[in-house]
Amino acid sequence: MQFDIVSIFPGMLRAPLAEGVVGRAIARGLIDVGIHDLRDFTTDRHRVVDDMPFGGGPGMVMKPEPFFAAVEFIRSHRGEPDAIVLTSPDGDRFAHRDAARLVTARRVVFLCGRYEGVDERVRTHLATEALSIGDYVLSGGEIAALALIDACVRLIPGVMGKEASGAEESFSEGLLEYPHFTRPAVFEGQPIPDILTGGDHAKVRAWRQAEAERLTRERRPDLWAAYQNRAKKPK
Repeated sequence: MQFDIVSIFPGMLRAPLAEGVVGRAIARGLIDVGIHDLRDFTTDRHRVVDDMPFGGGPGMVMKPEPFFAAVEFIRSHRGEPDAIVLTSPDGDRFAHRDAARLVTARRVVFLCGRYEGVDERVRTHLATEALSIGDYVLSGGEIAALALIDACVRLIPGVMGKEASGAEESFSEGLLEYPHFTRPAVFEGQPIPDILTGGDHAKVRAWRQAEAERLTRERRPDLWAAYQNRAKKPK
């Protein structure tokens, strides 16, 4: 799978992409990530990527021309993207289902905004969708793009150590994940649940399912309501 990221701060992306699950996936050739400096696609000697907003107001707005030129370069040199994602606080809220959808694509481009925002024509005439990682504003879209890529990469077959690791994580079935325990069996007077050491795998699976439901009900009532609604629908 191929990812391309367009940003004015490519240095923010290189170190995180070299570490952890994503870094190992790149090293093993399971994914390819291209980082593109938006300033390379400007046409003036000062490499300007922003300008004052029409109608007045605070801040600067990122110009459309460099984004369009960057995507055209990617099309010519890296192949036609299946999805062009603008990271934006007013985009659709990113969820596990979006990662599962994006990971079926061969090529995904992420456009990272900065300043007061990005010219709306980038969103309406270039990006195929806009995604947000939460109801807050970041200094730029780089952190959001890294989060989206990380969520996608974990779902690519062969990336995780065990395929079940990705399949059983939080949100994959609409529930939070069950609690985890490891050695020591007793820590500062707190023992692990006896059922986990009994050797009955069927009981362990039932306990984990019940705990996932309990935690979701207590911590994320919104997810619990959606999970119950799906369970009521005829299959």
